[in-house]
Amino acid sequence: MPRSIAHRILCSAGVIVGLLGGSSAVWAGTDNEQKGAQVYCFMRSSGNAHDVSWNAAYALIKRQSSGLFKTSPEHASVMITEAVVKDPGTFPDCGQFLGDLFGGATTATAASLGSTSTATQTDTSVSSDGYAASEAERYSY
Repeated sequence: MPRSIAHRILCSAGVIVGLLGGSSAVWAGTDNEQKGAQVYCFMRSSGNAHDVSWNAAYALIKRQSSGLFKTSPEHASVMITEAVVKDPGTFPDCGQFLGDLFGGATTATAASLGSTSTATQTDTSVSSDGYAASEAERYSY
């Protein structure tokens, strides 16, 4: 009987230590989201299209993730958005590009924003998961 109590205590201690150690992965994600947001926002502000900027930012987030599983494109979009919203002063004028991460229909670049042009609408439909999807799936990796 005493052995089972000691076994329960030891298992409980292992679970607690595991949970505390797992929280470091959450903190590590904040650095990746900052770097991903920096890459995405810098490239968009420099006049690059969404696709090029997104591919560069997502590649950085995937490569620098320390987790067991690959970061999904949807989660990477949320990470970038959270970083920009959390510290908008670090990413000036990047808020206008965040909609493109979630299927926004603008083709705006920094160069086109200087002139008085209107954003063009692309053909989008709603996929089975509720997200807008274009003819070529936005996140088909």
